[in-house]
Amino acid sequence: MAKRLQVCRNCKRFTTEKSCHTCKSTNLSTSWKGLVIITDESSEIAKTLNITEKGKYALYVG
Repeated sequence: MAKRLQVCRNCKRFTTEKSCHTCKSTNLSTSWKGLVIITDESSEIAKTLNITEKGKYALYVG
């Protein structure tokens, strides 16, 4: 069985675990919109979104 994809409400990072591996929060949601994949933490998009680590992030978390 596939694990359920969730998004951390704090840092907006995707996870399949019971807590976010980035910020360790358990405040997760399955309701999200938009997806951005950061491959370079020094990019303008990463800076604008205040993202400091590579990965998949949601633009909006419900």
